[in-house]
Amino acid sequence: MTDRLPHEKGFHVSWDQLHRDARALAWRLDGMGPLRGSWNAIIAITRGGMAPAMIVARELGIRTVDTISVKSYDYQTQENATVLKSPNEAMMGDGSGHIIIDDLVDTGKTLELVRRLYPRAHYATVYAKPLGEKQVDTFITGVSQDTWIFFPWDMALQYVEPYRGRD
Repeated sequence: MTDRLPHEKGFHVSWDQLHRDARALAWRLDGMGPLRGSWNAIIAITRGGMAPAMIVARELGIRTVDTISVKSYDYQTQENATVLKSPNEAMMGDGSGHIIIDDLVDTGKTLELVRRLYPRAHYATVYAKPLGEKQVDTFITGVSQDTWIFFPWDMALQYVEPYRGRD
């Protein structure tokens, strides 16, 4: 077997799979809110959390959706997490009654930063890696730390060499 780059141990997520997994996340969150099982709002961590947040909002009938923009990657290199845009402060308070959604928790640095800002929010991701699991309250699918998740907005259809190379 040939040496593989870290991102070559890939988990490819199609739009259909993301939709199914985000709906499963909504089903897990249903009835868990502090307001007789309901939630005040959803906050999507941009950009990756926007698609799952939209699906969860639709499934749970939540009309109030805002964003928090956090930059923690430069292409495939992880950096220190930085907040670029915050949600409506009057609405947020300490985060109580709000679901904060992202596509993935990797090392947990993004959620750790956001959790400091909104400690009482409920943190949900579609996918989780072991180093970040302690930062998320609810997730659907766990993947190994050395797996690179290819989301549908990052991909195009093309030929791929077989895993074991050519014959």
